[in-house]
Amino acid sequence: MLGGALVIGIFVLLTGVALERAFEGAARAALEERLRGQLFLLMGEGEVTPDGRFELPGPSAIERLNQPDSGLYAAVYEQGEALWVSPSVLAAEPPLRARLATGEWRFTEQWADGQRWLVLGFGVEWQLESGARALSFSIAEHGELLAAQIQPYRRVLWRWLGGMAVLLLATQLLVLRWGLRPLRRVARDVGEIEAGRRESLGGGYPRELRPLTGNLDALLRHERMQQQRHRDALADLAHSLKTPLAVLQGSRDEPEAVEEQVARMRRSIDYQLQRAATAGRSAFHTPLSLEEALRGLCAALEKVYAERALTLELALPPGARVLADAGDMTELFGNLLDNACKWARARVRLSGRAEGGWLMLRLDDDGPGFGAGESERLRRRGVRGDERVPGQGIGLAVADQIVRAYGAELRIGASDWGGARLSFRLPRAAGP
Repeated sequence: MLGGALVIGIFVLLTGVALERAFEGAARAALEERLRGQLFLLMGEGEVTPDGRFELPGPSAIERLNQPDSGLYAAVYEQGEALWVSPSVLAAEPPLRARLATGEWRFTEQWADGQRWLVLGFGVEWQLESGARALSFSIAEHGELLAAQIQPYRRVLWRWLGGMAVLLLATQLLVLRWGLRPLRRVARDVGEIEAGRRESLGGGYPRELRPLTGNLDALLRHERMQQQRHRDALADLAHSLKTPLAVLQGSRDEPEAVEEQVARMRRSIDYQLQRAATAGRSAFHTPLSLEEALRGLCAALEKVYAERALTLELALPPGARVLADAGDMTELFGNLLDNACKWARARVRLSGRAEGGWLMLRLDDDGPGFGAGESERLRRRGVRGDERVPGQGIGLAVADQIVRAYGAELRIGASDWGGARLSFRLPRAAGP
């Protein structure tokens, strides 16, 4: 607001000065033209006598030259000596003296005795029977008369400009209040969220603010989900440790039982830490190149399962990028790819395609696959597809938790090779 007021003030000041100078210049030009006409009239009225004097046949047709101290004065000089001065001069001493070349015009602003004068002079060659004589005609007007013309204009000008500035400031204030009203509403709604009276900003905002409010709502949802995950992880951890602790109390003299329960507690703690660390979807993630993130993971898995000569294939769109946390992606694809490699006979393939703002992903293997109706059961932690195969049974549970955190769902089905197919989607980053 202060910056706008300063800009308006500077604009009004510069405009006023420019208009005032333009008007003063026009007034000076009009005065010069009027003095020029009066000088020509004076030259037409007068005549030079044989004895060298300049005379008028009677009172001048320019009335102000006949009135003492009228503010308009005239004189005729020859070689710097006055041949004639107007009756208006009387006690005044205007700077009329001039020696001008023939045909020379000179319009000047002069100061004499603290007073401002506007003087016009013209040099002329006056032809007489006895020969030509060089005369200088001068006419001067008091500067107060020009100031008297400018002052009313100046008062009106600054009055109007001042009123315009006040009107512009008032308009600016109203526009700012109207324009910032949605932001004040956002601030009020955020305050209500802080006070616990609402959970999100909601809708109804102008189109220009919707990206902002949408991102704020996304951030609030993300933080709320993160807090909920932490609470759930702590609650689940406490619940999962109750039974092992109870068993330990009754198995102090059974080393194998103690070791088994300690391993069980370690698995529970690891799982809950993984779950609590899941970042989830956020509008503020840096775009992550999926192919670069998976290249090292695939290389590591190929070394782990080198004796089985598995073919691990990536078929992603060129330059595919997702809006996701790098740690989440490592955990997600580490669990899914490791699980697929563990069950596959010879081939694992991760493919994807772009669809709107999402990257649709599909993981296929040629293993035994999952039985009908096992989709929901396999999502639960601690449940394994085959109890004979080593594992903790939390890989799919963690993957499902991460996918859900990004607003999607992990679908379990059958691949074209007869094995398992896991389908899900991730938010896609715009651009190449």
